[in-house]
Amino acid sequence: MQKYVQTDLTKIKLLTSHIFPQLLLILVMLIMVILLSVTSPFFLTWDNLRNIFDHSSLYIILALGMTFVISSGGIDLSVGAVAALSGVCMAAAMQGGLEAGLSILGGLIVGGLMGAANGSIISFLKINPFIVTLGVMSLSRGLALIITGGIPIYGFPRDFTWWGNGHIGPFNPPMLLAAFLTVLAAVVLNMSRFGYYTLALGGNEEALRRSGVSIHLYKIIVYILSGVAAALGGLVVTARLNTAEPLAGWMLEMDSIAAVVLGGTSMKGGKGSVAGTVTACLLLGMLRNGLVILSIPSYYQQLVIGIIILAAVIIAEVRSGKNLAFINK
Repeated sequence: MQKYVQTDLTKIKLLTSHIFPQLLLILVMLIMVILLSVTSPFFLTWDNLRNIFDHSSLYIILALGMTFVISSGGIDLSVGAVAALSGVCMAAAMQGGLEAGLSILGGLIVGGLMGAANGSIISFLKINPFIVTLGVMSLSRGLALIITGGIPIYGFPRDFTWWGNGHIGPFNPPMLLAAFLTVLAAVVLNMSRFGYYTLALGGNEEALRRSGVSIHLYKIIVYILSGVAAALGGLVVTARLNTAEPLAGWMLEMDSIAAVVLGGTSMKGGKGSVAGTVTACLLLGMLRNGLVILSIPSYYQQLVIGIIILAAVIIAEVRSGKNLAFINK
């Protein structure tokens, strides 16, 4: 009887550990909603909420790709630069006379190729992902500057800018794109063989290899997904601003990593949460919006986000250590 009770307690402990980051984020979000709605009567208006969702959608798109990478035990510091490069390639193609649809497709291919380069070098040469993606980040920035000559490209057709400023009823295209990718990512990560293998890459790569799975192939695909997600982010940024900046996407990789970590995905790999990532993106979007409403200077955002990340990591590590100690008893 005691053995069954111990087993049930272990299962409950593991479940609590898995959903704790999401519950904590929801609690913090509720507190922020109450405080900001009391502070400003404009906070809970649909225009402001749509503004939060619209701006959060960019981070959701990028962070979903990052969720797969970090779940597999990797890291991708190049997403911001790849977003800028993809946006520049789309803009250059349209400037050269190519229609918007084909230009967007070309930009997505560029993002996928940069992701494939990351994954191939990391997988086959066994070089640390931090170093590889840092190098690809610099390479992408350099290519974007060479293509544009350091001068932004602007003035795009309506078919392109619609992806950043259009409307489908009360919603903006980036919001619907983020919602679609969220559902797709959740299904793939939690209900498909690819998702199981992605988590296994981060949990025990050697065991996965000995099972006969091509870890090279799956690792490359994970980074391709991150590259395509970055390219979609570049599409949103470029279309929203109606300008392709070679230095766009600055620090987007840090915001993406922050959202993934806050959402409960383990930096060690083997554990990922799409729901947690999306919740964290919304929380960070709400935080930025609240700072603007309260007329707090924007440069305090990074300070606050840094503090939140450190707190989340410390809490997660402490809880992880306690749970392991409980299970080993």
